[in-house]
Amino acid sequence: MVSTLNFYLDDSGTRRPDRKPGKRAKHGNDWFALGGVIVNDDEEQQARAMHAAFMKKWNITGKPLHSADIRARTEDFLWLDDADEEERSAFYEELYCLMRDAPIIGIACVVDRPGYNHRYYERYGRRPWDLCKTAFAVAVERAAKCAIERGRKLNVYPERCNKPEDRLLRAYFESLKSEGMPFDTSNSGKYGPLTPEQFGQTLYDFDTKRKSSPMAQFADLFLWPMCMGGYHVGNRTYARLVEDKKLIDCYLSEDQLAALGIKYSCFDLVQRKA
Repeated sequence: MVSTLNFYLDDSGTRRPDRKPGKRAKHGNDWFALGGVIVNDDEEQQARAMHAAFMKKWNITGKPLHSADIRARTEDFLWLDDADEEERSAFYEELYCLMRDAPIIGIACVVDRPGYNHRYYERYGRRPWDLCKTAFAVAVERAAKCAIERGRKLNVYPERCNKPEDRLLRAYFESLKSEGMPFDTSNSGKYGPLTPEQFGQTLYDFDTKRKSSPMAQFADLFLWPMCMGGYHVGNRTYARLVEDKKLIDCYLSEDQLAALGIKYSCFDLVQRKA
C-alpha cells in the first residue's frame, strides 16, 4: 500500500497580473495565492473527525467553513453578528483550536500582484503568465519536497473551480511530472528545483474537491492568514499559527526557508509590518 502526503489547496485573490482586483479589502493588500494544508494519509481521518465534531457542536449543517464569510459575518455566518460577545468569541476561539489541533501543516505560494507587475511587465507586456501557473508549480514543488522527506508520494487536491481552470491545474500537474519546474534554471537553481524524474516518482494523484470537503475547508481557513503574514507578521491568526508551529516555516532552519518554506514572491515593494 502506498503511503501518501495529501496536499489540499485553495486559491485567493486575482490570478491575472494585469486585471484590476475589484473592491479592495480594508487591509489594502493585493495578492494571488495558492496553498492550504498537507496531511499524512494515515492522519487525515483524525482531522476529518475533529472537523465533524466542531460542526456538530455549533450546529453547522449544509454549509462549509468559509473563512471570508466567517471574518465578515456574512452569508451563512451572518448569525455571528447577532450573537453576544461571549458566544462569538467562543466560536472564533474554538475554530482556531480546530486549526491548531488537527494534524495538518500550512504551506503556500503568495504572489504580490503590484510587485509582480513591477518586476515583469516590461518583459512580458500584456502577455504575462497566469499567476496560478507560477503559484501552483511553487506550492506543489514544496509540498513534494515534504513528501520526499517523509518517504511518501504526494496527492494534490485543489478546490474545484470551473472546468477550464480545473483542466489547467491538471495540465500543470502533468507538466511537472514530464518537464519539471517551468522556470529558467539559471535563475531558479538556488531554490534546488526538483527534476522531472523526482516529480515523476513523487506526484501520485490529482483530483479536485468540492467546498463541502472538510479538508478543502481547512485549506481555505489556513490560506488567508498565510497570505496576510507576508504583509503583517503581527496578524493575530498568522502569529498564533507560527507560535503553535502550524506552518511549514516553523520546521525549517533559516537557510532552508528560501527553498522549502512558504513562498512570498515579488514582495520587493512590500514594507512588512511587525
